[in-house]
Amino acid sequence: MAEPSRARPKPTPETQHFWDGTRAGELRLQRCDACAHVYFPPRPFCPQCGGREVTVFKASGEATLYSYVINYRPAAPGFDAPYAIAVVELAEGPRMMSNIVDCPQTPEALALDMKLELAFERLDDAITLPQFRPAKG
Repeated sequence: MAEPSRARPKPTPETQHFWDGTRAGELRLQRCDACAHVYFPPRPFCPQCGGREVTVFKASGEATLYSYVINYRPAAPGFDAPYAIAVVELAEGPRMMSNIVDCPQTPEALALDMKLELAFERLDDAITLPQFRPAKG
């Protein structure tokens, strides 16, 4: 019997630009043209001022580890325990949930405020997930 695969996000018209970006190796954010607020997750209006004129742009891929929890319980499909469920703060300001990869999943290795860089996990032809790893240097 095949092992269940990791759950896949379902792009919507409002989020399609984000998923097109991750597939192209880019993390795309939105900036309000009226108040310059940068936000995530994607939506067709600014959560700060309600403006509907927004610009999509490529983020730097730099972040810091804001918070995390390590899951030690039997893994969800597509994950091997232990694994970190993290909130990262992007250099552009917004925070997003992600996973930290390419390092031990321990409190000693996952220091708050550590510098992170973007990494991608391709699930299939349609979905590539943004993840983060410790920044080199």
